[in-house]
Amino acid sequence: MKPRYLLIICLFVFAACKKDTVEQGTMELTFRNAVGNQPLTLNTVTYQNAAGEDFTISAFKYYLSNFSLVKMDNSEVPLPVEYFLVDEGDETSRTIRLAAPKGEYRAMRFLIGVDSIRNVSGAQTGALDPVKGMFWSWNSGYIMAKLEGYSPVSAATENRLTFHIGGFRKEHSAIQEVLLTAPISLTVAAGRLPQLEIVADADVWFSQPFPISFANTSTIHVPGEDAAKIAANYRNMFRITSVTDL
Repeated sequence: MKPRYLLIICLFVFAACKKDTVEQGTMELTFRNAVGNQPLTLNTVTYQNAAGEDFTISAFKYYLSNFSLVKMDNSEVPLPVEYFLVDEGDETSRTIRLAAPKGEYRAMRFLIGVDSIRNVSGAQTGALDPVKGMFWSWNSGYIMAKLEGYSPVSAATENRLTFHIGGFRKEHSAIQEVLLTAPISLTVAAGRLPQLEIVADADVWFSQPFPISFANTSTIHVPGEDAAKIAANYRNMFRITSVTDL
């Protein structure tokens, strides 16, 4: 091959590679768990549900996955699939960072839970490691979200509340899609770190659209209609409370 032709080919390849390189940035999300207007405090604070029943919370965890960002023109940019377990008992888990392409975004979409592919892939590692206490070995699948505690009206042993919400099959899927729109746009680029503070309200699990009385329902640990109702409720538990676009 003549040197002149080889040079042209090299320039063409270089130009193509340069065109495919997209500048990356990072977005930070901090989750603040709450019960209504009060901060969530494990074990020591008594709350009251919509039915007027007292309760405490001893564990509160939920999976988030499959994030995508919505551009100003409403097109969506899927981010690399990652799985995060937000655990009220582990402060470090409540802040997560997402790698994203450079751009200006107005909203984000994500799943509460673990997608069906991962549910049928057996035990995983990282946030999906069974040691996290969120995997049903007997049922081949993940608990998408978990709330445990106590209520004096619970008929369960020691007045326990046990809500282990899972299931990925269509009829009673506990996987919920959430779309959060930011009050201002967020610019992702190298050297920047846009931040969102998001409240997750545990009280919503038991309010709308399916009010839950602990006197009637205090234990769920299998997929089914009751779990699907809680999942339909917790789909609405998130709201953005603070945005920093720097």
